[in-house]
Amino acid sequence: MTTDPAKTPVIVGVGQVNDRPATPDQGLDPVGLMAEALRRADTDAGGGWLADCDSLSVVGQIAWPQLNPVIGKLAEALGIAPQHTVETPPHGDSPTRLMSEAANRIARGEAAICAIVGGEALRTAGQLKAAQAAAEAPKPDALRDATHRVRTGYAQSYGLVVPTDVYPLYENAGRAAYGQTLAEGQAESGAIWSRFSEVAAQNEAAWIRKPVSAAEVVTPNDSNRPIAFPYTKLQVANASVNQGAGFIVTSLAEAQRRGVPDERIVFIGHGAAAEEDRNFLRRDRYDRSPSLEVTITEAMTANSVAADDLDFVELYSCFPCVPKMARRVLGWPVEKPASVFGGLTFGGGPIGNYMSHAVASMVEALRRGGGKGLLFANGGYATHNHAVLLSSQPLGLAFPQDFDRQAMADAARGEVPEIAEDYAGPATIESYTVHYDRDGSPRSGVIVARTPEGGRTLAAVRPGDGATIAFLTDGQREPVGTAGTIVRGEESELSLWAGC
Repeated sequence: MTTDPAKTPVIVGVGQVNDRPATPDQGLDPVGLMAEALRRADTDAGGGWLADCDSLSVVGQIAWPQLNPVIGKLAEALGIAPQHTVETPPHGDSPTRLMSEAANRIARGEAAICAIVGGEALRTAGQLKAAQAAAEAPKPDALRDATHRVRTGYAQSYGLVVPTDVYPLYENAGRAAYGQTLAEGQAESGAIWSRFSEVAAQNEAAWIRKPVSAAEVVTPNDSNRPIAFPYTKLQVANASVNQGAGFIVTSLAEAQRRGVPDERIVFIGHGAAAEEDRNFLRRDRYDRSPSLEVTITEAMTANSVAADDLDFVELYSCFPCVPKMARRVLGWPVEKPASVFGGLTFGGGPIGNYMSHAVASMVEALRRGGGKGLLFANGGYATHNHAVLLSSQPLGLAFPQDFDRQAMADAARGEVPEIAEDYAGPATIESYTVHYDRDGSPRSGVIVARTPEGGRTLAAVRPGDGATIAFLTDGQREPVGTAGTIVRGEESELSLWAGC
């Protein structure tokens, strides 16, 4: 199939930056990181692209809320005035979605040069705030205090506020559905994460470049404290980074006109996207995600590729449950690296912009070795999914394309249970987690349970309930599917799991 070079979207430049200032006050803010990343992408593409940029897309940031919105400040810093601008929420799928949208914009003739970028300086922001808080107030928590977080409501009252609180529900339900013991589930997490660390160790753009073993990943200790069962610090996204990454999308015709060498051009394939309900209690289940499955399978179908055709993958890795689900859908073996950047623990977890780093690293990998690479992104609370293919060679695909697969995901979804907030009585554990304090002691537990009528309800586990905490975490027996009882507390108190 012959396609029009003027409607064929390609990536011509990528840029990444890690900022490690000697003192916090010398650090770049997110606008500075974004500007530097795009300047590097411009240089990577041969120079002169930003001056003619007519579309600027920015992944929203949370580190410095006083700068929001940042897109006007970024354009000013770069000395450009693009006709089209957009700033997204800080969701993990934003970079790949913006790439697919830029590809369509190029094909429709709405833009000739599209720049996509994001940056976070949570490490510097945290250091500055900590210094201020030491004299004035308790240290703020940028992740929990971010403006897009919902902090009140039924789930939140039980401690389910940020992704660290919620993704373990998928991990524990998934482990039970896969028929794994706790040890086997943790071994899989350790194997995937250890390979991430090896990738990061070879990537100059990664934040942590020290390989760790699978056992080191999953074993709690003073430097790898438990966060939310069964996750330790080395199993969760590392947001304490100062990182920026961006890339430049244009048409094949424009790249050729400007003399970009063929071996440096990377072709953008078709994408696919779908999402779950924004309320994570309004999901049909926690051992799988229909929108994740549809997104991956439809992206593969749209690009006419199978897993064996892929030379590289980037399976989003905020928490182990996501690449575990994704690799099972894709058929990607645990022995092969599931990242080209290094994962959100080792490569770095700059909130919504991780996938811009993955795009940059995928482009570099394809330039070196050729072939095809799949990018799978996830955002929110296992909510937003977007997958897209990149290739070192033309794919013969027509653009613009419709990447929305929401109707298919909705059709694949099972019945969503009713939420029974005031339930008391017999119930069965659907999933659960235990949250820990910084000293490693249990802070609280939460159980997602199903009533005999099929409803979904929550129950708290008090930290002093050592027997239940042990039952949920010692691996002697699988808690998921176990029957027990929920009792109502006094008015305004949480419902409690009364044991099995």
